[in-house]
Amino acid sequence: MKAILFDRFGGTDVLHEADIEVPQPGPGQIRVRVRAAGLNALDGKIRSGAMEAVFPTPLPAVPGAELAGVVDALGEGVQDVQVGDEVLGWSDTGSYAEYALATTVAPKPAGLDWQHAVALPVAGETAERVLDLLGVAAGETVLMHGAAGAVGTLAVQLATARGARVIATAGPANQDYLTSLGATATLYGEGLVERVRALAPDGVDAVFDLAGKGALEDSITLRGGTERIVTIADFRAHQLGVTFSSGGQDRSAGRLAELAQDAANGKLVTTVTAYPLDRAATAQQVSDAGHGRGKLVLIVD
Repeated sequence: MKAILFDRFGGTDVLHEADIEVPQPGPGQIRVRVRAAGLNALDGKIRSGAMEAVFPTPLPAVPGAELAGVVDALGEGVQDVQVGDEVLGWSDTGSYAEYALATTVAPKPAGLDWQHAVALPVAGETAERVLDLLGVAAGETVLMHGAAGAVGTLAVQLATARGARVIATAGPANQDYLTSLGATATLYGEGLVERVRALAPDGVDAVFDLAGKGALEDSITLRGGTERIVTIADFRAHQLGVTFSSGGQDRSAGRLAELAQDAANGKLVTTVTAYPLDRAATAQQVSDAGHGRGKLVLIVD
């Protein structure tokens, strides 16, 4: 099968297409004919070698943590899905490939296309995990740094659905986008504390940092301390006494199915930019730059 892999750590130039063996599902696993694979910032960090101390990666490796596609084979003991089912979920093997293995998947609604389906697993789990950690409730004000990406797109909508007000930061090109999602948009960078205080004179109740670009100090100033600040992107968190949250432990097929249905019904907006599988390196370059809007996706023919 065709797959994108890397056999050494480095820049996006280490990614290349190769023919590798089709994986065989083990007990409890399914094999999926991948139609779309999601890109995440973590993909680039793993490829560069920056995550070796946390996520050791045997080489060669196929990137990709999420997929949408058609069930192709069942491992021993699998009963809740059938060959031919259309699903979305988390990949056990890299998803930048024609076939991948998975354990936790949800049915794809007929009204949801592959590209928008694959925008949900990682971003949805991450957004809800952090909102729960922060205890976001109706009537509160949440500040989100770097909210125009895949996780932020969902986090803004899910926080607003809880009855919270969201003040979301992004660059000039994404101000109208964040406003369309229901947030009060403002620019990041110098003068942020003053801008946020003008928008929220009574203060912010919680901070969700998705940017990892030096926003924690301003967040501590705005909160008057480190409580109810969570970052998923700034590895200085522990030095500053802030909570760092990484995912993967609480994957819920049931909740993913609900998010997929909401997306199919138009209650949840997803925004995607798609590339063909053989342009994975280009897509990761865009991801590494960190200024994208919504989700980056690879289409697998």
